[in-house]
Amino acid sequence: MSQSKANPGTGVRLLTVGEGSEGQRLDNFLVRELKGVPQSRIYRMVRKGEVRLNKGRCKPDTRVHEGDVVRVPPVRLAARETTPARAGDLSWLATRILYEDEDLLAVDKPSGMAVHGGSGIRLGLIEAMRQLRPETAALELVHRLDRDTSGVLLLAKRRSVLRQLHADLREGRVHKRYLALVRGQWQGKARRVEAALEKNRLHSGERMVSVSAEGKESVSRFVPQRNFPPGAALVAVELLTGRTHQARVHAAHLGHPIAGDDKYGDREFNRAMRAHGLQRLFLHAERLEFTHPRKSCKIVLEAPLPEDLQEVLRSLEHAPNV
Repeated sequence: MSQSKANPGTGVRLLTVGEGSEGQRLDNFLVRELKGVPQSRIYRMVRKGEVRLNKGRCKPDTRVHEGDVVRVPPVRLAARETTPARAGDLSWLATRILYEDEDLLAVDKPSGMAVHGGSGIRLGLIEAMRQLRPETAALELVHRLDRDTSGVLLLAKRRSVLRQLHADLREGRVHKRYLALVRGQWQGKARRVEAALEKNRLHSGERMVSVSAEGKESVSRFVPQRNFPPGAALVAVELLTGRTHQARVHAAHLGHPIAGDDKYGDREFNRAMRAHGLQRLFLHAERLEFTHPRKSCKIVLEAPLPEDLQEVLRSLEHAPNV
């Protein structure tokens, strides 16, 4: 538990990090502590230096540790912060659980569902899962998927398990494989992409990622699965690092943007794929492989390609060769 101390004169709050938040990212720590505050507002406070960690400036991805003191400026909380949004009947989400034990929970996330609330989204998958598993107080996302991406999403029930999995992610010991439909016929064998990525946030708050020498090291491997006559290819994407929008930006960098990508994709290609029934980003987290932090056994989680994406492939199979 974290302890909070308010200055009645200034409205400033001093939050002392408890054992349960050891190793957590600062932005995630603040999202949980400042319930009702939009995530965009939290990022803005950190960027402007209004949030201080042990009296110093910090970044959203800074890791906090037990005993750290986080200074938070006066901020208006939502009027109903003590009454979180309810998801109603969650039985449909329970049917999408791929794996669960006393330490971990994995879900086949549907496309269109954000992994967490904020920025106009009242309830994300993590909030819904906390309602579905109210006895699991420490439930946290191990990694993230874009809102439009479907597939395997892993959550941790213990802080110690979360820390170990985050370390495994940083060291490349967690293997992630996606399926994507991309523009153009794929020529040749698998391709390895090593292109550093830089994340920027526009004035609108939208995140954009670009290939840049100033960015962070990012490595992906694209493995061809099948070409389709209208100028499209199904590929497997193995992410050897875990940057924001990595698969999407690296695919576009190769000249093979992902179908349905309205941010980094090709408008004409997207229009052509809509004619085959594609209504969203064709990117699916198919497989996640890692070592269980406490049982030391290999865990392999798989989510089948959703029916709507399978239907697109069936339509492409019968397309004329142009």
